[in-house]
Parts: sequence; C-alpha cells; structure tokens
Amino acid sequence: MKKIRLLETGAHSGAWNMALDEAMLVETQENEKLVPSLRLYSWKPACVTIGYFQCLREEVDVSKCKELGVDVVRRQTGGGAVFHDAELTYSFITRDYPLGILDSYKLVCGAILSGLKTIGIDGQFVPLNDLIAGGKKFSGNAQTRKKGVLLQHGTILLDVDAEKMFSLLLVPNEKIRDKMIASVKERVTGVGKGSDDVAGALKKGFSETFQAELVASNVSKHEEAETKKFIEEKYGNGKWNEMR
Repeated sequence: MKKIRLLETGAHSGAWNMALDEAMLVETQENEKLVPSLRLYSWKPACVTIGYFQCLREEVDVSKCKELGVDVVRRQTGGGAVFHDAELTYSFITRDYPLGILDSYKLVCGAILSGLKTIGIDGQFVPLNDLIAGGKKFSGNAQTRKKGVLLQHGTILLDVDAEKMFSLLLVPNEKIRDKMIASVKERVTGVGKGSDDVAGALKKGFSETFQAELVASNVSKHEEAETKKFIEEKYGNGKWNEMR
C-alpha cells in the first residue's frame, strides 16, 4: 500500500505556515524517495494572505490589520486575497499528479469532497478551484508546480465573518463594501462542523482516494531550519510581502 506522510501542525503565524509549505516543497524536490505529504493546520493570529501576483497595498488595509493584530503574508501560489480565521487549511505535496491543471485540481479536491461526504457534507467541485455545498462556496484552492512537484493548498471554511473580512480588505467606498458583504453572505458559507471532524474527514478522503496509508509525522529538523530561513528571507520580510 502506498503511504502519505501526515503532519498536523496546529495553529501558527501566516509567515510560519507559508514558510513550512515551501520548506516541504523544496524537501520533496530534493529527495525523489519522499512520499507525498498532507499537512493540516490553522492560523494564529488570523491572517490575510495575498496571491503571488497581487499588489499588497492595493488589496489589503495593512494599518487595519496591524490594529486588529491580523497577520499579512504573500503566498507562493496565485489567486486573490484570502482571510484565514475560522477554518481548517490543508496543503498537499506530491510528485505524482496529472499534468493537466484542471485534472490535478479535480483529483486533490475530489479527495476532500470524498472525505467530507462521510460527515454529511455533500459538496461539488466547481472549476477551476472552488468547492461548494448547497450552492455556496466553502473552499478555495490554489497550487504551484516546481521542478516536477505539485503543491496545492486550500481552506475549508468552518464559519464566515464577512464584516471582519471586508474591514481588512481595501474597498472603494462604503456602498460597495455593503454590497460585497451581502454578496459574500449569499455566496459563501462555513461547513458547520468542528475542526476535528473536518480533519478526520480529510484524512479519510485522502487515504481512500489515493489508496494510501497515512503515516503521522513531525516537522523534521531540516524543515525547521528551512522554515526559519524562508521566514527571514521571504514570508516575514517586507521586501517579499510588498514586492508588487
């Protein structure tokens, strides 16, 4: 039976979470014998991540984030600004994946949907990278591919605070802000389950989809050192986060 390395790393800062994702990606690039890795984690404090190609000062009210103690960090993946608070986040790193972008999203998101179905969440995949239930989005996903290795990470929303989210993002005026908040409430939802239940479902979904045994693991000393380096050089560094 195949194996998937499982890391459940708990709640950490935005910089630490993004740095560890990259450290694990690099580790897999450098060692062809490594099995795929599934990491489940959350955020403390809450965090706004922006996509690799976004301009920080055009997307995020940095002063408001500082006032409320919310982290801000640029991801290595694309996509839009995301507010991470009441959610469970996953990252999946593998050398074995479909070359087609849509096919790879379908595969990994399919594992999530399969697992969530076991706890009563009947979700659907909406291309390119969203998951919905009851017509509302509960998960957004993003990926990058480097040196033959795929990293996909995404959120499973447990709850949604649209007012807080839009207090941290830059919106032209109050009228538009109110419309956007109303729109989010209509289109986005939390899954209404606890973090432990969702984590258990994801583990089951990945194990069954990839026909693999999940092997519990800890962050290695090398990954810890690489994470520290990536925090200093990138994710905890204003030069990286404000580069656009």
